[in-house]
Amino acid sequence: MKVEQAKQIASKAIEQLSQALETGHSETLREYLAAMARFHRYSLHNIMLIASQRPDAIHVAGFQTWKQLGRFVKKGAKGILILAPILLRRETQPDNREPETETSAIRFRAVYVFDVIDTDGKPLPELGNAQGDPSGHTQRLKDFIASRGIQLEYSDAIYPAQGQCSPGKIVLLPGQSAAEEFATLAHETGQLCGAC
Repeated sequence: MKVEQAKQIASKAIEQLSQALETGHSETLREYLAAMARFHRYSLHNIMLIASQRPDAIHVAGFQTWKQLGRFVKKGAKGILILAPILLRRETQPDNREPETETSAIRFRAVYVFDVIDTDGKPLPELGNAQGDPSGHTQRLKDFIASRGIQLEYSDAIYPAQGQCSPGKIVLLPGQSAAEEFATLAHETGQLCGAC
């Protein structure tokens, strides 16, 4: 029953998005694209389920995952219904009596996830920021890049990325701290030179 309910919610969300686009309301599309960016590891179906039930969701996880992160779901919190894949394995034996082989089938079951706002407990781990003083290492890295014939530019157009590389070119976001600039430059150099 819950699987069918999840399918109905997703179908309704897709229909509402389609209707909004037909009437020229692109804000709805922007909201779904923002949800896709936040939940890039989820299927489109589950993104539609999350966005239609909780448009303001930031970070979702199941009850046990929150528990493993040292957080607990608040009493009375309303879960967000999504579909989780399950793998069914069964043993088969062909008629010619060869050794048994395993086959699997994928099914889905309805599960609930909770937004971080619905939890309390330990703070979530944060992404690390580059710190410290790279001293002359940044200039040495720039000299290395120039010696390889790689063009280095700075541009606001790449925001929110801090750096980008393409064959023969590295672009950095201006205004980074010295440590962030060095870390980004080292990363992009590694990406570019690793492809050589």
